[in-house]
Amino acid sequence: MSNLSNTAQRLVQAVSDADSRRASEATREYIEQVTFATADDIVAMLRESLGRDWSALPPWARNLAYRLACLQRPDDAGLLREAAADLLSFGPDWDEHAERLKEQANRLSN
Repeated sequence: MSNLSNTAQRLVQAVSDADSRRASEATREYIEQVTFATADDIVAMLRESLGRDWSALPPWARNLAYRLACLQRPDDAGLLREAAADLLSFGPDWDEHAERLKEQANRLSN
């Protein structure tokens, strides 16, 4: 398990335990780690975290991770589709953004 995956797991646990102090510290640590992570590390962490418990990682943490990975890999149609599918999982607030990612992925594939 990578350092970023460990950090994500600590965030999930702190949020799950409803410990506001630990959640605040875990949030800060997660944001710091994901901000400077490579796209490969981010994607690996997402796949590991989501594979373990699809709904455990908070939507804001998923959105941030996918956003940063997509910014590093704007020409990766598969990653763009994966990010779009994840956005569509959290209600209509994100649908417009998901559609833009899918359109971008389709343009890259053609």
